[in-house]
Amino acid sequence: MKAMILAAGRGERLRPLTDTLPKPLVHANGKPLIEYHLEKLAKIGITEVVINQAWLGHMLPEQLGNGERWGIEIHYSQENEALETAGGIKKALPLLGDEPFLLLNGDIYIDQLPDVFSALTTVETENLDGFIWLVDNPEHNLKGDFAFASKGSTKHAGDLSLNGQPCFTYSGMGIFSPKMFADLPQGSQPLGPLLRQSIVQAQTFGCHFTHFWCDVGTIERLKMLNHRLLSQTSKS
Repeated sequence: MKAMILAAGRGERLRPLTDTLPKPLVHANGKPLIEYHLEKLAKIGITEVVINQAWLGHMLPEQLGNGERWGIEIHYSQENEALETAGGIKKALPLLGDEPFLLLNGDIYIDQLPDVFSALTTVETENLDGFIWLVDNPEHNLKGDFAFASKGSTKHAGDLSLNGQPCFTYSGMGIFSPKMFADLPQGSQPLGPLLRQSIVQAQTFGCHFTHFWCDVGTIERLKMLNHRLLSQTSKS
């Protein structure tokens, strides 16, 4: 399985840091955010990673190279302007191939990856569009995004719904089949409407991710993450 890391966004809320850096190269406890992802991907045996790039995108290959530091191969998908999530995936499909792939937002931090291979099996066995991980609603998204259709399914793979049950927040992590994006026109396309359509059609399942997760979208959240990682370092 290949992985794609979304790294093309401008990162307005992290300015002034992102005036001179693409958002995934912002440092948390002395290390670029995206490198935490690469380390974790390599650890579970993923050897090919696609990274899309737009804003200050030339800095990503300058920092990360071809991935040999982590024992992986990095491919870069250049966007002349940020194409949003679905548009960026559409452009990168020739690099991703025909099999389901793992998608990670480049501006999140997690202590550990979810069980991606179990989710991959679910997508392949059920011939799904996707499988996403949901987290408890953070302060900046208290209403949440999606709910589980069946009571109790938060502990395992289950159908998702848009309402009727308590909502959770999309984590920015998922397994997606290329078929979900095959008929999209080229150009800027958000993922949200496409994902909602797939959920209505019962073509996307999900699971509750209960490990540490942080959307590093603001200076305040970056400070919080830095403090947490520094505390962990001092204890080890």
